[in-house]
Amino acid sequence: LDLTGGAPELNAQFRFLVRLARQWATENNRKLTIIDRCNLTVLLEPNQSDLVDFLKENEVNVVASMPCYGEDNVDAQRGRGVFQRSVAALLKLNEAGYGTPEHPELVLDLVYNPSGPFLPPSQESLEVDYKRELMENFGIQFNNLLTITNMPIKRFADFLSKEGKMKEYMELLVNNYNAQTVGGLMCLNTVSVGWDGVVYDCDFNQQLGMGITGESETSESTKKKKLDVFDLESLTDLGKYSVRTDNHCFGCTAGSGSSCQGATA
Repeated sequence: LDLTGGAPELNAQFRFLVRLARQWATENNRKLTIIDRCNLTVLLEPNQSDLVDFLKENEVNVVASMPCYGEDNVDAQRGRGVFQRSVAALLKLNEAGYGTPEHPELVLDLVYNPSGPFLPPSQESLEVDYKRELMENFGIQFNNLLTITNMPIKRFADFLSKEGKMKEYMELLVNNYNAQTVGGLMCLNTVSVGWDGVVYDCDFNQQLGMGITGESETSESTKKKKLDVFDLESLTDLGKYSVRTDNHCFGCTAGSGSSCQGATA
């Protein structure tokens, strides 16, 4: 169960959903990984002072956005002062046991995405740099670094268009297509669910409103409709529907690949 936002923790039903999912897993003796995709600064909000304790209590993995280990780059990308607040939040998570060898059940992963129209470097080598710099400078520990390619959609697409670099960036993605990435694509192993229950092949299709479509019988005709969770008895029902694709999909297949869990090749 992968909860993402914005800041999903600020949703009024976030804690209810986490507790219900953990209770279901316990009662049914099922292994369930719950992930909170966290922007870190939310952990320092006055009304979220107990959030770290809540996440720990429910063994929620934290996947945190940290686009660089340098202050200037992070603040340029996410806003002035964000780096120092992110460092404070990471230290708070470490203090609770997240990302430390003593608590392997409390996973803390960081996410890197490029600051411009270029592909991420090697995930493995960049993780070494992150761990060295964050430990030496701040005493921060974490488990894994995930590298994610910038998708040519929404705000990043607007940036590319404004800079006149959309064509150049799309050529970069297409020319670096790597067939070895296909097996790990998130659209093959993950279902994205919107707040209204509509299901999508991936998080990016959700941002674009590209829902999985099925046929809806009406008194007059058969037409396409977006599927939602109430249309499905089981995830296996989705096997009969094709994955919806568009140009942005080249972002997941370029270079070392990109998914919610980082590089795929």
